[in-house]
Amino acid sequence: MPILAIAVAIVSALAAMAGAYPFAFAPMALGTLGLILAYAVWKSGPVSHFLRVFIVLFAFEYVVTGVAYLMALKGYWPAAWNALKIPMELPLTVGIFGILSYAVSFIPVVRMITRQADPYFAPDNTRTTRLPLIGTLMERKIAWTLVMTLIIINQLQVGISLRISFWQRDLFNSLQTGDQPTFWNLIVVVFPIWATLFVVMNLIELFLDSVLKIRWREHLVGRLTGNWLDNGSHYRMGFLEGTDNPDQRITEDVRSYVELTYAYSLSLISTLSNLVSFSIILWSVPAQFTIPLTSIVVPGLPFWCALLYSILGTWLTHKIGKPLIGLDFHQEKREADFRYSLARLREYPEQIALLKGEPAEKQLIGSRFMAVVSNYYAILKQKMKLNTFVWYYYNASTVVPYILMAPAVFTGQVKIGEFMQVVGAFNRVEGAMQWFIARYQSLAAYKAVIDRLDSFDTAVAQSNALVSKSGVTRASGSGTDIAISALDLAIPSGQTIATVRGLTMKKGQSLLVTGPSGSGKSTMFRAISGIWPFGKGDIQIPQGATVMLLPQRPYLPLGTLRDVTLYPALAGAHSDEEINKALETARLPKLVGKLEEKQIWSQVLSLGEQQRLAIARALLSKPDWLFLDEATAALDETTEAAVYEMIKRELPGTTVVSIGHRSTLIPMHDRRIDLQPGEHGLFTIADVGTVKAGAKAAPAAKAKPASKAKTAAKPLKPRTA
Repeated sequence: MPILAIAVAIVSALAAMAGAYPFAFAPMALGTLGLILAYAVWKSGPVSHFLRVFIVLFAFEYVVTGVAYLMALKGYWPAAWNALKIPMELPLTVGIFGILSYAVSFIPVVRMITRQADPYFAPDNTRTTRLPLIGTLMERKIAWTLVMTLIIINQLQVGISLRISFWQRDLFNSLQTGDQPTFWNLIVVVFPIWATLFVVMNLIELFLDSVLKIRWREHLVGRLTGNWLDNGSHYRMGFLEGTDNPDQRITEDVRSYVELTYAYSLSLISTLSNLVSFSIILWSVPAQFTIPLTSIVVPGLPFWCALLYSILGTWLTHKIGKPLIGLDFHQEKREADFRYSLARLREYPEQIALLKGEPAEKQLIGSRFMAVVSNYYAILKQKMKLNTFVWYYYNASTVVPYILMAPAVFTGQVKIGEFMQVVGAFNRVEGAMQWFIARYQSLAAYKAVIDRLDSFDTAVAQSNALVSKSGVTRASGSGTDIAISALDLAIPSGQTIATVRGLTMKKGQSLLVTGPSGSGKSTMFRAISGIWPFGKGDIQIPQGATVMLLPQRPYLPLGTLRDVTLYPALAGAHSDEEINKALETARLPKLVGKLEEKQIWSQVLSLGEQQRLAIARALLSKPDWLFLDEATAALDETTEAAVYEMIKRELPGTTVVSIGHRSTLIPMHDRRIDLQPGEHGLFTIADVGTVKAGAKAAPAAKAKPASKAKTAAKPLKPRTA
């Protein structure tokens, strides 16, 4: 960047010297603009990586076109290339674009937009890709190349459009003057050339922008999914507000963000190029324009009319359409809530059918859909207001250039060809200035997408902050046992529900944890597993020990039976023979040999079968510590006893710690502890001691009301249901 900034400064200095003596406004303006651009390039280090792509390209184009313009100005341009002389407006335009790219980086909403785009274009994007005929390239270099190429193609398209406007001017003039040779030359020779170039440019753009969008989306989905799943963030985000429907944010919002960010950034460049290029045509009309019904001459009147007309329309559009931003945001959320309620219905059809819950489901689905409908009508009402104004605005704009140009035609100051060119240029300039008006509704939806992605990143950061601020520390100990010297377990609101003091889980000694529901048994297991951030205290885990926790309802991902049984291990971690043996040992013989089958296994298998499949996972993983959180509660007592005996036999190096309520579990363990209500409604550990064969569980003490429970100093705001 410093080298490029120096090059820009040198060209700007040369332009200033060329215009200093004798004084010439054009090169002096180019030199002054170049100094500002050189400063912007020099200071662009902290600027968004996405916007830096634009700054670099426009600065480079300023250097190239500026040198070409100065060569032509001083007579060094080859005579054979006179048709390709660079006008002063070209380096001036790209210089303005470069400065604008730097300036907009300080606008808060632009910073919010580029926060999502920057990681794909940043130096720390070290992913590599092998391309045919090219070799291995860094992904960020591919991204930079694609964006720069598309910008150049976009500029060439504007140049072709500008050239076609001159073709139209010459065509109409030839018709007016009866110049048949010129007319047919323009039709037969000139037009096919420009038309072919236009088609080729559009085909190249179609291919490259499609490649850019899918690669960009792939990177963004990978980043968001990784942040969401890393370190259990997805679990902790469930306790925070503003994290609804992460699936929609990673699918629909990412797709919309990539497509709209690309479309708006490139279309804005095209719009500005059209604005500058066709404004020159308006200024160069050989006629004196007067304000209608007066004799006051105003230089460049068509341009000023287009400018003022568009500014007024843009301001009114914003005033009328501003409420759409909030309404679109809420519509996305309500649509996602409605879709989620239908997905839940599909996930639990049996439970709903058994409970005869269809009327309740209809009411729930109906209420969520009515929320969609009510917000939809609010959007419709606002769109009716906005479109009423916009349609009147557009229809009125078609007659303005005719009103301005008609007097010049009647007095013979301009020909029909020039008249048609100016009308077309006016529409291009006025259309460029209407960029904001034409896209206001989609911009409102775009802002809602950006807000949702930004709030998703914020939620991930808050989720990670829960870990860094958590008072629960999980460290590697030097011994072989899991030791808890002092641990206070809290719920997300900050209320402490249980205290654990001086608890040691000995290696090789199976342990049963009992106690009333809500006493903190499962919460203690989650804290030991490292996913529960609420509370304070220390947990010592043997260094290098592997811990596996099986919940009462296992998670069965979509896929083949092989994938489901291996989970969370990756494909290839175990052979098919090992998987089949684990299923057989876990008392699931009917599943043996069906590893290739794809089913929604959470619906095909009963809860008891799902729990045994989870046991098969443990047999494959062979953890040092196996925590069973009522993981056999759906089994009958005989099968449950057989499963515990099998675990003891097949996993001799694994220490089992269980939560359960059945008295039949007591003789299956070496020791039992019980969570009992104590002072202030807090549950505390009571060590029942070593279990003897045939012993039965003591009746659980009645829990005291927890209304006086201790609370944390600064409670976390709970997620509302």
